[in-house]
Amino acid sequence: MKKIVPFVLVLLSISLSGNAQSKKKQDVEAIKSMCGCYEVTFNFAETFNYSKDSLYKPSETKIAGGLEWAQLIEDDKNKISIQHLLQVGDPSSPHIVKHWRQDWLYENTDFYMFNGDNTWNYVSKPKTEVKGQWTQKVYQVDDSPRYEGSATWVHVDGKNYWENQTDAPLPRREYTKRSDYNVTGRGNRHEITSTGWIHDQDNSKIIREAGKADVLLAKEKGYNTYVKVDDSKCKAAADWWKENQAKWALVRGKWDGVYARHKNLALEAKVENKQLYKYLFSDDYSEEKKIDEVIESFIK
Repeated sequence: MKKIVPFVLVLLSISLSGNAQSKKKQDVEAIKSMCGCYEVTFNFAETFNYSKDSLYKPSETKIAGGLEWAQLIEDDKNKISIQHLLQVGDPSSPHIVKHWRQDWLYENTDFYMFNGDNTWNYVSKPKTEVKGQWTQKVYQVDDSPRYEGSATWVHVDGKNYWENQTDAPLPRREYTKRSDYNVTGRGNRHEITSTGWIHDQDNSKIIREAGKADVLLAKEKGYNTYVKVDDSKCKAAADWWKENQAKWALVRGKWDGVYARHKNLALEAKVENKQLYKYLFSDDYSEEKKIDEVIESFIK
């Protein structure tokens, strides 16, 4: 006998589907609103010390700022990619620095989770675990992996935010000065505001050793504000990207192939005493063959 589905269930199914699409549209609008030109202020302060060393010295409070251009470079149904560029120096002749990149993937199941000491473990999650969620994948300036995590965008009481807890490498401001811990436990909250957006962080400084329980060394507060300004202020950065985007598409393409191997990843910190970004930032590395070779040389 043919099963008859009650009309009310059909209507409910249509309603839920419509609500899901409406929710996803809100998510997309929130993510894409992070694009454009921003006056950025970076604030970091160590808050709590858990070290048993009486001579322990906390990191100095760090405050910095500048102009940042967030360029939309991919806008597909289930993927949004945003490249950040810092614009610094004399406004009449600014210097452009390729900064971090953030990719947002809808209901993504493939992850590279940082595990300390330049290693990332490949993790495949079931679809049920990431239903309705967006993964934020954050990359280094050379498009190598940094950290990633999955969570649901929240739109409630006039607030629009996404928050997640994940492990990450030490930021540059730390690893150039500190070697007493090797993992940053990052509490990331991205909140869209009337003036732009805020990257609010509650971070843990963690000592991780194989076969041992993690040791919490200290905690840190990060509060980075992105205040929207007219796009014309970031024209130099936007122009730089137009001139250099083809090269960096090749770099991303190579890394995409590496990630598609779905294997744990370990990277050399230096090859011939030189970091990867120093190779790739050079004009000597503009051809696909040389880009592929130098990236492969850093994979253990």
